[in-house]
Amino acid sequence: MPDPNSSSSGLVDNPENIPPPQLGPASTGNLFTDSFRSAFHIGEVPCARNSLLSGIAGGVGIGFIRGMSVNPIIAGNWAIGTFALVSTISWITCVRKIEKEQQITRTAIESLPKQLRLKREKDESTPSTEQ
Repeated sequence: MPDPNSSSSGLVDNPENIPPPQLGPASTGNLFTDSFRSAFHIGEVPCARNSLLSGIAGGVGIGFIRGMSVNPIIAGNWAIGTFALVSTISWITCVRKIEKEQQITRTAIESLPKQLRLKREKDESTPSTEQ
């Protein structure tokens, strides 16, 4: 519960103290159990759904195109390779985008108290023109 005597006006004093959101179920310490439980919560992981769907679409497309000119085993290898490559690139791009947005938000949060203090000082130094 916030301290009513605090002058922080509801702002976070140190944004680095905010814990990151939990992705998926809580860890039990058992690698097999955690991996199995996490597989059911893959949709909760940021970027996972879009990355996997992009990889599937790319893999199916390349597999189909290659399947018209070579035997199915080679086409399958191309499809799996394309799936892995497209999913990885899509994942990295999405994660970097999220990190950039978080950095911009963190910078805005850190600069807000300074802006409020400067505004307050400016308002106090300006003489009032009310009569």
